[in-house]
Amino acid sequence: MAAVDTLIRTRLASDVVLINQVAEHIIGGGGKRLRPMLHLIAARAAGYGGRNHLQLAALIEFIHTSTLLHDDVVDESDLRRGRKTANALWGNAASVLVGDFLYSRSFQMMVELDSMRVMRILADTTNRIAEGEVLQLLNIGNPDTAEQAYLDVIERKTAVLFAAATRLGAVLAGLPAEQEDALARYGLDLGYAFQIADDVLDYASDAGTLGKNIGDDLAEGKPTLPLIIAIARSAPAQAAILKQAIQTGGLDALDDVLAAIHATGALDASRERAHRYADSARDALGALPSSDARDALAVLADYAVDRTR
Repeated sequence: MAAVDTLIRTRLASDVVLINQVAEHIIGGGGKRLRPMLHLIAARAAGYGGRNHLQLAALIEFIHTSTLLHDDVVDESDLRRGRKTANALWGNAASVLVGDFLYSRSFQMMVELDSMRVMRILADTTNRIAEGEVLQLLNIGNPDTAEQAYLDVIERKTAVLFAAATRLGAVLAGLPAEQEDALARYGLDLGYAFQIADDVLDYASDAGTLGKNIGDDLAEGKPTLPLIIAIARSAPAQAAILKQAIQTGGLDALDDVLAAIHATGALDASRERAHRYADSARDALGALPSSDARDALAVLADYAVDRTR
């Protein structure tokens, strides 16, 4: 990871000062680096012994970071990882354009690896992420969003990049299709678990721990799983309050929403769903030979759902 961090900062460099400022702000903002870490460990679990996984890990982080810059503009967020967002500091235009720079830099790094298979996987992945952004936009303010529609957004916005990170470890090692698909399924299910757990934390944590404002999803009109389950389990009057909160956004009804979520057991039900995905991710690892790296991937499945931020 130290080598990846060094590579990230080397490849961030631009003679445009604003790019350096905005990119360093978000790259150096204390993120988990979970996606590049997943790729590094997956490559080792697959038996890869080269160095190309370092470049792939760095460009995967660039793809992820570019989506964060764009997300914060779309969501009008002013806090991420306990710090002001780039758009709050430099404005929406700078955030969007530096996000584009990170996307294009990641594709430059892909080309350097000279692997059509790698480029196809990552090109397809970034396209799916863009679809997920648009799908989520369609769901905002929609109180009748179905659970499957919510899961479709998670798959595209979060899980596909996890799956690409782990699949590419298998691709580098030249694993047979069955084991490659198993590592990809691990990443996909881990992505589901991670995002559902994140959506639970939005209603169960605090700003100091979580690094963003509590209730941000509600303020943005996002119908996440805790709300979807609470609506389904609520009496009509209570469900109407929840639906109205999603439609209007804002935090005026936050206390009523929190009370309904707790009364219906929606947080526990959502956590259980996240744990089921984490269990499925661990099961997928059975296709790989035993190793310390495979054990580390199993530990990350636990971390994804038991973390506090």
